[in-house]
Amino acid sequence: MNELVNLINGWVWSPALIALCLGAGLYFSIRSRFLQLRHVREMTRLMMDGKSSDQGVSSFQALTMTLAGRVGTGNIAGVATAITFGGPGAVFWMWAVAFLGASSAFVESTLGQVYKESIDKQFRGGPAFYIEKGLGIKWYAVLFALVTILATGVLLPGVQANSIAESLKTAAGVDTTVTGAVLAIALAFIIFGGVKRIATFAEYVVPFMALGYIVVACIIVAMHIDQLPAVLSLIFTSAFGADAAFGAIIGMAIQWGVKRGVYSNEAGQGTGPHASSAAEVSHPAKQGLVQGFSVYVDTLFVCSATAFMLLITGQYNVQAPDGTPMFTGVQGVAAGPGYVQTALENIMPGFGSLFVAIALLFFAFTTIVAYYYIAETNIAYLNRTTGRPWMAFLLKVAIIGATFYGTIKTADAAWALGDLGVGLMAWLNIAAILLLRNVAFKCLRDYEAQKAQGKDPVFDPVALGIENADYWVKRAGSAQPDPLAGSTAPAPTTGR
Repeated sequence: MNELVNLINGWVWSPALIALCLGAGLYFSIRSRFLQLRHVREMTRLMMDGKSSDQGVSSFQALTMTLAGRVGTGNIAGVATAITFGGPGAVFWMWAVAFLGASSAFVESTLGQVYKESIDKQFRGGPAFYIEKGLGIKWYAVLFALVTILATGVLLPGVQANSIAESLKTAAGVDTTVTGAVLAIALAFIIFGGVKRIATFAEYVVPFMALGYIVVACIIVAMHIDQLPAVLSLIFTSAFGADAAFGAIIGMAIQWGVKRGVYSNEAGQGTGPHASSAAEVSHPAKQGLVQGFSVYVDTLFVCSATAFMLLITGQYNVQAPDGTPMFTGVQGVAAGPGYVQTALENIMPGFGSLFVAIALLFFAFTTIVAYYYIAETNIAYLNRTTGRPWMAFLLKVAIIGATFYGTIKTADAAWALGDLGVGLMAWLNIAAILLLRNVAFKCLRDYEAQKAQGKDPVFDPVALGIENADYWVKRAGSAQPDPLAGSTAPAPTTGR
């Protein structure tokens, strides 16, 4: 089974997907005139803008729901794995994916807002919705929905659960079966409470967990500040093959940096638009900009925190593609959270290992909750026209079972299945947002034009020539063009 999964992963994560991820991000960045730089101030302002409603959550709640999915085991175990197989240079390529991916996150999340719907009095949206309504290709939308349900409902939760179990076993000797049972019970309590409970949970837990982890990382860096210039130099020279020790694996640095970067920040993967579509905003570009900033939080802040702790303390290994050791900084520890636990335990005995285990518990558990929401949204998409209430219940049972099973299976198997799910979603979603790019950039230009006029931007899809944005047409009070009349007279737009 493992050999088959690895074979399929070799096809899915071919150089073509790496080129697609980087190329799409670069294209979106140039097309938007690098909005991820121009609008950083606006991104931070919008995070706290707006309020929740009966149908939707606030911009901040949507951001934390997205970060719950983005900030997970990839920020700890994923970074360690990338350095093991790609060397320190992989960190640079993770940064590159984050910088370029911020524009991809804007595009996909803006599209999610444009084509969102109100289902059972809750906002729902995501790639399946914009593929069907924007591209008009129903089978493609259904395929994405099915792949996403499989990936986030079955394949990916095991990666998060496995890292939690391994870190708690290392730090406190907790049996993996006990960890699995506790996780399953806690997950059931939250997901049976609905979207509002998920949003509230994410709003309180995510900022706390991310800030605490970054603060500890800053303390570690401050304690070794004299080594920081050398570490930065090592990252950049290794990324471009100029370092004598790791120059031979530059190709692996790019591959693992991009793979783990996409896994961690999920830009272009198609997960982010699900939570961002739930936000109550007056213009799609607002939430698109907020989601662009979430990529920075995930990779430039949290992933960098892990990377600096490992590289400054030297508690990591690097191996060549054939398995030959190139650098051995820690003995008897497999690539993953154990590296970070070892690094902190050496510096903060009695605290470091347990702190990483607790941080990973929060990181990974909130990600599992976010995975459930994403899978549930795609089930809601499939159930729009045909009532199948049993599908949502089956999903709950499946993700609880996958979480428990993930705590007892091997880490290699968990990561292989997770990579497969991420890769399949990325292929399908990036192709879709490239085809729908003009819609997103119409929204960006409209938002910027209204801001330049001193307005609080309000979206009117009819005025922009965007079709099938049914929710927004109803909200704006506009009428779709009447082909018999040959013209339309949109009503005055209103909004918060």
